[in-house]
Amino acid sequence: MQTDVRPAEMARINTPELANAFIEEQLQALRAQIGSNKVLLALSGGVDSSVVAALLIKAIGKQLTCVHVNHGLLRKGEPEQVIKVFGEELGANLIYVDAVDRFLDKLAGVTDPETKRKIIGKEFIDVFAEEARKLDDIRFLAQGTIYPDILESVAGIKAHHNVGGMPEEFDFELVEPVKLLYKDEVRCVGKALGLPDSMVYRQPFPGPGLGVRCPGAITRDRLEAVRESDAILREEFDKAGLAGKVWQYFTVVPDFKSTGIKDGKRTFSWICIIRAINTVDVVEVTPEYLPAWLIDRLVRRITTEVEGISRVLVDYTPKPPATVEYE
Repeated sequence: MQTDVRPAEMARINTPELANAFIEEQLQALRAQIGSNKVLLALSGGVDSSVVAALLIKAIGKQLTCVHVNHGLLRKGEPEQVIKVFGEELGANLIYVDAVDRFLDKLAGVTDPETKRKIIGKEFIDVFAEEARKLDDIRFLAQGTIYPDILESVAGIKAHHNVGGMPEEFDFELVEPVKLLYKDEVRCVGKALGLPDSMVYRQPFPGPGLGVRCPGAITRDRLEAVRESDAILREEFDKAGLAGKVWQYFTVVPDFKSTGIKDGKRTFSWICIIRAINTVDVVEVTPEYLPAWLIDRLVRRITTEVEGISRVLVDYTPKPPATVEYE
């Protein structure tokens, strides 16, 4: 598919049969486009880049090199899942970059949300470019572009085809096998490719990761509190049968503290905010009202299992007036 316009007659991919037909079509197209050349892919572990990686591994095998950058702002277990699924199970040519200290040192003391986003974005590009320079004969750059990205680009909402601001020295040709698909179709294809449900049905996750769920200057201990409380929330939603039924749910740990009591002594600890929402287009968002028993369980687990948290709040604010993320 070389066009950026989805054909009107293109069927919506919503069955295993249609997904398998798309996969076969793309395998032929990818092999024709790439030939014997090498391809580079930034593999975040999100659904779009993961499906592109799985397609390319199936199409060209070791001609693909995946680079997974751990910037320290991912959710609990995500770097390990990328290594397990792609490095061990699918046998990908995977480069894992532990850049946690590099990113967090750059972010130390930075409180402005936009400045944090710019630092995270620039540092990611720099790390990825450094890894690209170590590789020889890379001709193609694979991207997890999907059709809404193109539509938003045309509408002037956000940029597309920008390779994330890669240095001009890299003259890569783009490979975008899912660029005419909607998110639900990408998930259907990922399922047909055998990717785990936890990856295929991964919730929307902001580019700066947990960095925007740790408002104010990011510290390692508060970032860890966000990561651990988020893991508890996801585990309890799974047990309650809410995973897949609620569009997005996460925790936020702001940079202010409240008085509490632990082991009979006064504490001065952070609060944890739970946010669970439903939406169709993210233009308007409604809160998911959680059952009292689940809130009680979350409060008990988070305050006892997560270091530094003594209070849990639930955010039931719709959009508007609130946005989805806190930064």
